[in-house]
Amino acid sequence: MSNDFDFCIAGGGVIGLALAYRLSQQGSVLLLERHARFGSETSSRNSEVIHAGLYYQPGSLKEQLCLAGKPALYAFCEQHDVPHRRIGKLIIAPAADTSKLDELWHKGERLGIPLERLNQAQLQEREPLVHGAAALWSPSTGIIDSHEYMQRLAQLAQVNEALLLCHSSVRRAEPTDRGWQVTIDSSDGEVNIRCGALINAAGLQAQSLARQLQLAEDDIPALYPCRGHYFSYQAKAPFRHLIYPLPEANMAGLGIHATLDLGGQVRFGPDTQYLAAGQLDDYRVDAALQSRFAEAIRAYFPQLDPAALQPDYAGIRPKLHAADQPAADFCLLHRQQPAPVVHLFGIESPGLTASLALAARVADVFSTTL
Repeated sequence: MSNDFDFCIAGGGVIGLALAYRLSQQGSVLLLERHARFGSETSSRNSEVIHAGLYYQPGSLKEQLCLAGKPALYAFCEQHDVPHRRIGKLIIAPAADTSKLDELWHKGERLGIPLERLNQAQLQEREPLVHGAAALWSPSTGIIDSHEYMQRLAQLAQVNEALLLCHSSVRRAEPTDRGWQVTIDSSDGEVNIRCGALINAAGLQAQSLARQLQLAEDDIPALYPCRGHYFSYQAKAPFRHLIYPLPEANMAGLGIHATLDLGGQVRFGPDTQYLAAGQLDDYRVDAALQSRFAEAIRAYFPQLDPAALQPDYAGIRPKLHAADQPAADFCLLHRQQPAPVVHLFGIESPGLTASLALAARVADVFSTTL
């Protein structure tokens, strides 16, 4: 019996949609999204920043795929009219000790990332309200309308005859001699399909789905869900560029930074709050966090008006490390037995920037094995 689809993708966030777009160029695709809308979890609850690739462990997937994904994403946006802007980013050293800034500068040189060093006077000239002893200017950092980007990926996948279904998820999957038989929970009840390969791009649910797909428990990395809150700034925009403090210890996060959307609205965030496993859908923003946000922001924006900070939204990142551990890399696992499958774990920042490069990496896996 022939398969209904070459590829079945579980998860309709930005990674699943990028995979649908890429894989639909080499076979038939079914994408399953359990929510009513694509990208309604992590993919629509982030800073919408196109990262330069400066922060990640040398040789890591995060570094490789961010560096490859950035130019691919800019090119895609230009070709397909996705709103974006190379707004640039300033990374601020708050005190006279600029050693961490120097480390980032040397790393940028090694990776070929364009950077410019600014002293205090040059920083003040570029952003008069930002306080710091020195800064790095990253001109290739940008912002993107992630919702429009996901919509365009979906449209292009559908042009290639991919079938994208919401209100649908994998109930169970059994290996066959030609791939997988998948039972789908959908709005029309249970549906059975056969596919050649499965891709687990389920984000916060990836570990749970991996167990359903009989991946060995030792191969499933622990999930450490981490909520990040955002506050909007209900005052005249004080900046023209993205403003970042130095990254947190162990790269637990990039610090409470200032981003702008394409309409010029400033928002601050995210912080890092690790959650219990049962809080994967808790997106509350506690107004009491305002004072902690204000304290962190004043380190580089002393003229902040705390009353203008208003709770906005929160996102939950599928981290693979605890708060006291070094930052974990993306985890891409490919298995041929008992049937072809790729599992994607821990796809947090810079997942948006890396999305097209990650989809290309997965497509390359299947081009040599199917």
